[in-house]
Amino acid sequence: MSFYERYREYKNFDFEAFLNKVSEQDIIKIIGKERLTELEFLMLLSKRASNFLEPMAQKARKLTIQNFGKVIFLYTPMYLANYCVNQCVYCGFNITNKIKRRKLTLKEVEKEAQIISSTGLRHILILTGESRLESSVEYIKQCVEVLKKYFRSISIEVYPLEEGEYAELIEAGVDGFTIYQEVYNEEVYERLHIKGPKRNYRYRIEAPERACRASMRSVNIGALLGLDDWRKEAFFTGIHADYLQSQYPDTEISISLPRIRPHCGSFMPSYAVEDRELVQIMLAQRIFMPRAGITISTRESQSLRDNLIGLGVTKMSAGSSTKVGGHTLKEKSEGQFDIEDQRGVEEIKKRIYEKGYQPVFKDWQAI
Repeated sequence: MSFYERYREYKNFDFEAFLNKVSEQDIIKIIGKERLTELEFLMLLSKRASNFLEPMAQKARKLTIQNFGKVIFLYTPMYLANYCVNQCVYCGFNITNKIKRRKLTLKEVEKEAQIISSTGLRHILILTGESRLESSVEYIKQCVEVLKKYFRSISIEVYPLEEGEYAELIEAGVDGFTIYQEVYNEEVYERLHIKGPKRNYRYRIEAPERACRASMRSVNIGALLGLDDWRKEAFFTGIHADYLQSQYPDTEISISLPRIRPHCGSFMPSYAVEDRELVQIMLAQRIFMPRAGITISTRESQSLRDNLIGLGVTKMSAGSSTKVGGHTLKEKSEGQFDIEDQRGVEEIKKRIYEKGYQPVFKDWQAI
């Protein structure tokens, strides 16, 4: 069994009818509980629950401090390559987009590492487009060898791999893994992924399990909010994370809440997710999963990110660029999407302190 079977159990569930029956008393009772069922978690995503954001926020704040303390872990992404073989309608790296494609040499990887590590950051997330030819597992391993000199924790966000390939990368020095299912609705997924290996829904949805079985230290998942009804997508993300946490207790499981951002291309999201709705998602996720990390990236605005500190977020990106060689190269490529919060590491660090929290640059190191 894999999470795909759990997804299928809810695939034809009547979400609308269920959510319409939620009462105020249901929400009050749920907020007071220690452990929620999946359907109680779904109730916290309902329209009715949006009237209870303040008590939800108080509960979420308390649970976050209990499980993580008053700290925010900081990291930054590094784009190694933007070659891609997929035709995903919402992505700037879409193979049909006429953008400048390039891949960093190992010398360029080292330059990027030197600049980024000079800010004090010790956690890095490396990304590539989905091209096995241009961004092979061997190339990723070579980059990791360079990056190990500068960073204590190296995470990957690349195309889905086989379990043995994840094990190879762990052996090379990778300890974290991020993958977005993009959209859990299988029919919508098929419409949005026109060509390329990414069309294989099941292979992608089972990638986190392959990484867990390979003994990846941390696994981060999420849906790209805006591609389908956010209540359903947030629900599937939550039960997916809960499934992984229960099946693989030795792996740190975390959730990202990315909203779709402007990019090279004409795609417009079908389902807008407002700030208040993003807050509701975060609070519901925290109350349902007290021990899961929650990441908010620089896709979001400076003011929103500042206000989310203390409401459940545990990890934030800083000093980000979605361009290949974005920290050092003069001749820059197109970014995967636009960054909203463009502050540098020092500025974000200062703001975290002002909010009464501690920015953490390093929380783990392989021995």
